[in-house]
Amino acid sequence: MKSPIAIFLSLLVVLSNINTSCFAAGLENTERELVRQVYEGERDALKLLKKTVNINSGTMNFSGVKKVGSVFSKELKKLGFEVTWIKGKSFGRAGHLLATHDKYEKSNVKKLLMIGHLDTVFAKSSDFDSYKVIDEQRVAGPGITDMKGGNVIMILALKALKESGQLERMRIKIIMTGDEEKRGSPYEVATKELIEAGKWADIALGFEDGDGNPKTAVVSRRGSTGWQLKVTGRPAHSSQIFRQGYGDGAIFEAARILNQFREQLSTQPNLTFNPGVILGGTDVDFDSGQAKGNAFGKSNVIAQSAIISGDIRALSPEQLSNAQAAMQKIVSNNLAETSATLEFFPGYPPMAPSEGNKRLLEIYNQASQDLGFGEVQAVDPRKAGAADISFVANHVDMALDGLGLMGAGGHTVNEVADITTLVSQAQRAVVVMYRLSKE
Repeated sequence: MKSPIAIFLSLLVVLSNINTSCFAAGLENTERELVRQVYEGERDALKLLKKTVNINSGTMNFSGVKKVGSVFSKELKKLGFEVTWIKGKSFGRAGHLLATHDKYEKSNVKKLLMIGHLDTVFAKSSDFDSYKVIDEQRVAGPGITDMKGGNVIMILALKALKESGQLERMRIKIIMTGDEEKRGSPYEVATKELIEAGKWADIALGFEDGDGNPKTAVVSRRGSTGWQLKVTGRPAHSSQIFRQGYGDGAIFEAARILNQFREQLSTQPNLTFNPGVILGGTDVDFDSGQAKGNAFGKSNVIAQSAIISGDIRALSPEQLSNAQAAMQKIVSNNLAETSATLEFFPGYPPMAPSEGNKRLLEIYNQASQDLGFGEVQAVDPRKAGAADISFVANHVDMALDGLGLMGAGGHTVNEVADITTLVSQAQRAVVVMYRLSKE
């Protein structure tokens, strides 16, 4: 009679065979082997996920970001990648991890860029600081979906390609930025390597978690641009407000401008603009770097100054440009005895929907169906914030994001991963990468 342990081990073998054979109908032999290799790598992937989640890597915790980068660097070197750490001193951050696997001699092979990031929104002092299993499906932890889970999925897919002998015939760059959650400055320096990698590549794959739904992927993301409105009025006793020569004051002019922004632009699809902070009075002191300030004023004095800081999000460069022009026109039509200036600051560019992106979604959707995971549709861009892929989307033929570990509660202490999607997301990714390498 077999021992209970022997019976258990036999059952695991049966379950493994079921797990890999059920995909056979829609896949070729090499793809079935890739799927099996991903399944075999799950245990190590979970260990890697736990290890990196337990390292605090809030953007401004430079040593933590570098430590997480070192962990992934070692994994990539084992797979034959040439790995470089891009120092972040010139843009005020920890730096970026750049890895390259480009030894295949056939120049017509599609060049793939895989995008992740090392940092999280959780400061070093955060009490939300460790990997915690909730139940068979849910695991909590800082950055577990945004986006250490996505980084682990990249490694899991690449290991499967390596074990099956397919990695050697592929051309791949990987960049894991260290400042996705709080971009370094100046932007052109902080994003230099990311953009250059996009110019090198034909196709970009982003491993963010999208809207947390495995039935969707991201073909478009709205950009995020900062703006600051400064308004000046004529200070005088409040009893003189609205009279000729005294005017309406800075606060009323600021209110007019903001209300006309809302009236003229709020109905445009996928366009949003938000005044995040406002200060007004006789004297105003605003620190834009810290997003805070002080204001002094009296109820019997017409306000001399007002400052408003906010952001604008658009789906395409054209939509952003048109909105900025409309805002500037509103700002220029001043109330009596007031003046105003509106300044825009560089941020994340839009990842506009394109035919190439839609074609890549079709490839991903077909792979998902062939694997037995069902259809994948484009996520509503209002549900997907700005991300690193936006900086490269205009430089590649095709781009797709939201391929990472699914879950909910990102950017909060309620961040939880659906750990059952770790293997399935990696299997989708590895089949898509293999198919793209053959085109």
